[in-house]
Amino acid sequence: MIRRFFSRRSAEWGIVLLHIKQLRLFRQHVSWKLIGVNVVVMLIVIWLVGVSVKDFACLLVAKYQLVGDEKNYFFNRTMHFYLIRASLLAIAVAAIIHFVFIKQILSPLKRLTQSTRQLMTGTYPQSIKVSSEDEIGELTKHFNALTLTLKRTEDNRKRMLSNVSHDLRTPLSNLNGYLEALSTGVITGDKELYLSLLEESQHITRLVEQLHQLSVWEDRDAASIACSTIQMDELIARCTQSFQLELQSKKMELAVSLAQGMVVSDENGIRQVLNNLLQNAINYSTGRTIWVSGISEPQHYRITVSNVGEPLPEEHALVFERFYQADSSRQRGAGTSTKGSGLGLAIVKEIVHKLGGSVGLDTTDNKHSFWITIPRKSSLK
Repeated sequence: MIRRFFSRRSAEWGIVLLHIKQLRLFRQHVSWKLIGVNVVVMLIVIWLVGVSVKDFACLLVAKYQLVGDEKNYFFNRTMHFYLIRASLLAIAVAAIIHFVFIKQILSPLKRLTQSTRQLMTGTYPQSIKVSSEDEIGELTKHFNALTLTLKRTEDNRKRMLSNVSHDLRTPLSNLNGYLEALSTGVITGDKELYLSLLEESQHITRLVEQLHQLSVWEDRDAASIACSTIQMDELIARCTQSFQLELQSKKMELAVSLAQGMVVSDENGIRQVLNNLLQNAINYSTGRTIWVSGISEPQHYRITVSNVGEPLPEEHALVFERFYQADSSRQRGAGTSTKGSGLGLAIVKEIVHKLGGSVGLDTTDNKHSFWITIPRKSSLK
């Protein structure tokens, strides 16, 4: 008796658990939800239409007394039978058609799910083929763009770490080697040696400082950017004056053409952008002239810094990427002793984008024109 009781209870609990599992399956799969909703809708429609037709037919038979009571009863039973058979047939056909269409709709979602899981493991999946122009197609396009952006960011991070370690290893090795030799008396110091060590130290300091500047501007938001009204031609003139001594020492000159114009922006940020552009033009110039122009446009103030240098490759837009100077195609002008970090133009790009402007490079043979635009009215909120 007790065994029967427990076996019966176990069977009941098994049925309950089965229903719970089925309910979870229903909740976890969109296809089952869609099928369930459509089955309910079809049943309601079939029931409403079938019952209405059946009641109307029975009403006509009863009203006009077309048949007797016995035949009327047989007529009702026949109507019920055909109604049930037609309903089951309609449900079966609709379910097959519904399953085919639902499978086509949900297959892109399954591919998205698989790619998302692959992305979570640290592996970048292949781009998913966009097979429709609906919301799922838009979601697939955005997912492909997100994956590509994440991959580029990861590649940039790895390249940055590699370039930082490469750019620091040589000067640190030189410093350590010379300092060790000086400390053990292997060599004696002279002015030339100390100047060389100072140059290596300044290069490391400059690299670390520019990395800090780039990090600061990347983390800045609109609230932390101090905007003020700036007379652009006066600001550019002051920035160019600070390079006069360096230009004279290298026997170079500036050709400046500035139009009056005012903008509402961050003055310190624009000054840093100008200094980086001018320093870049001087460091990588093979000619004797640096051209600086300022043009007041309806919506922007456009600044262009041009020089004559070595020809750039077709992918010249990469000059705004971090550590691009490590590329062998970008060499310095003659007589340049200052080592570059490859971060100056990256900082320019970051600051200008934060201020709502744009950057670019126009190059023809060996003449390169770096330009930026600053909005006349601040778009920061």
